[in-house]
Amino acid sequence: MPEKEKLRIDKYLWAIRIFKTRTLATEACKAGRVKLNGQNVKASHEVKLGETYNVSKGLERKILTVTGLLENRVDAKTAVNFYADLTPVEQTPAFKSMFHSPVLRRDRGTGRPTKRDRREIDDLQEGYFEKPQGEEEE
Repeated sequence: MPEKEKLRIDKYLWAIRIFKTRTLATEACKAGRVKLNGQNVKASHEVKLGETYNVSKGLERKILTVTGLLENRVDAKTAVNFYADLTPVEQTPAFKSMFHSPVLRRDRGTGRPTKRDRREIDDLQEGYFEKPQGEEEE
């Protein structure tokens, strides 16, 4: 695959398929959702081998280490060779949804939940969508 000496972080995150478009990657950098050593990174930041980035995308948080530079977007199987995902298993969305998400099921035809039903649903979901302790606000 073509490798490059200098590469912008927004282009790199797009190429390894973390973000669907390069514009979304640029906006994430501007919003402070991409960090290097706890510091926000501009979209024009130059990526270097071995650097570790914290990337927030919705409820998903990833810790990525650069293992190779990739200029153009490639298929997912190839893209995983250019970064190492150091995200702890407990922080992955699949883990959270498998073990921690409340299973809410309503019978078909029961209509909208009443105010009381809604409060019970909210009590079940309490704390699931909040950030874990130790993470700062963005």
